[in-house]
Amino acid sequence: MVLGIDIGGSGIKGAPVDLERGELVEERLRIDTPAGAEPDAVAEVVAGIVSHFGHVGGVIGCTFPAVVLGGVMRTAANVSEAWIGTDAAALFAAATDREMVVLNDADAAGRAEVRFGVGRDHPRGVLLMLTLGTGIGSALFVDGRLVPNTELGHVSLGDETVEERAAASVRKEKDLSWPAWAARLSEAINAIDALVWPDVVVLGGGVSRKAEKFVPLLDVRPTVATAVLRNEAGIVGAALAAHEHHPG
Repeated sequence: MVLGIDIGGSGIKGAPVDLERGELVEERLRIDTPAGAEPDAVAEVVAGIVSHFGHVGGVIGCTFPAVVLGGVMRTAANVSEAWIGTDAAALFAAATDREMVVLNDADAAGRAEVRFGVGRDHPRGVLLMLTLGTGIGSALFVDGRLVPNTELGHVSLGDETVEERAAASVRKEKDLSWPAWAARLSEAINAIDALVWPDVVVLGGGVSRKAEKFVPLLDVRPTVATAVLRNEAGIVGAALAAHEHHPG
């Protein structure tokens, strides 16, 4: 049992994970991401989640919506730019007195799906995971091996980026109908498809719970699948990364 924490632009979620089954052991705790998402404020929330699940020992896995190299943030998507250059692994370790493994949020979700979800049916070829939320995260796998920090949600699509055009948050902000949003999401997937040519695209994030409302409307080349772990994939992937970093 390993504690996984998933940091997003709107919420920070955590729960212990059974890594034999890829399932949450207890009900997750979700806390709104602090306004502005400044480093110290986010670290305080992370510490609160760790304290809540204090009975779970060992290394903790944590996701973050950014390019992450060796625990250090190199970009900042939908959070404060003060994160750029911050050693998040060290910051969270100091706040919790626990060893932390930090990785890109979409990479974590993708790792969970490859290990426990849709990826089990696609062990070969190119698999692209897209997490649809405040922005659009991406995780790219070739024959089951991760190409980290792809950030394909920032691909240009006319005067906008893919995520500015088609994130799940855009559907709500603009009050788009499901067909209208599906058309935008099709444009986004097709723009990414032209770059990496995936065999299958796996759609995750909270909106994946309503896949029947938009997936049949998509007009794209690759096979499209819905994430099995849904919005829990980030937590499971974070715990998986911590375990693989320090199996003991």
